[in-house]
Amino acid sequence: MENERRENPEGAENVATDRIIGAAIEVHRVLGPGLLESVYEECLCYEMSVRGLRFQRQLPLPIVYKGVKFENQYKLDLMVEDSVIVEVKAVEECARVHYSQLLTYLRLLNKRVGLLINFDVPVLKDGLKRVVNNYVGPALPPQEPPRVPPRLRVSASDEEPLAVKEVSF
Repeated sequence: MENERRENPEGAENVATDRIIGAAIEVHRVLGPGLLESVYEECLCYEMSVRGLRFQRQLPLPIVYKGVKFENQYKLDLMVEDSVIVEVKAVEECARVHYSQLLTYLRLLNKRVGLLINFDVPVLKDGLKRVVNNYVGPALPPQEPPRVPPRLRVSASDEEPLAVKEVSF
């Protein structure tokens, strides 16, 4: 099974998503619907750690616009096993914007699979959505950082221009 994961990244993603869903089902079984998103995220993290899943919480996702990096615009709820993005919701019904948000995160990070988990449902399977980014390819090549116009340097220190991310969209 370990060889299958190394040779086939989809196999690793499927194993990870299965384990994440198992953890989410346990959280929903114990807590049920009706709590805040932050509570579900905390308990999901506990369940994933018990299952030995590696994850990062509230991971900052900078946005690059015309070569200028803007920090703290978005935060991913969870990045699991460095391959699956998990967005936790506690809403009556997931809206189109929730799917779009997850797909955008997948595209920006060049990841293939994400899970949208809405805990505010009577049966969790009705709140689980697997979102797949169809673009799977190499990361974009690094580009020369553009010169930042002086009017944008207001938020940076006087000595240094704004930090620029090497990969942009």
